[in-house]
Amino acid sequence: MLDTGHTWILLVLKSVADDLVINSETLRNWIRLDDGRRTGSLATSGANPAAVSAPGSHEDENAALRKRIRELEEERDIPRKAARYFAGETRW
Repeated sequence: MLDTGHTWILLVLKSVADDLVINSETLRNWIRLDDGRRTGSLATSGANPAAVSAPGSHEDENAALRKRIRELEEERDIPRKAARYFAGETRW
């Protein structure tokens, strides 16, 4: 049987997971992964060593994400520019 401290933690995890609209097990896995990264121990976190990124890859990932943001902003702006153009043509 679970002690009251453990039950309380599970209730908090469930509440936070519900607020984030995610599965509580997903949140628990994220917490375990983060704990493993902080301590440098993957064995205790249950994380897959291949899933943990190598040093320096964060910068690569950030660069790729910034590029994707620029692409999405451009795609977002095309209809805006077209609407502005056509709105200018239809003024009577």
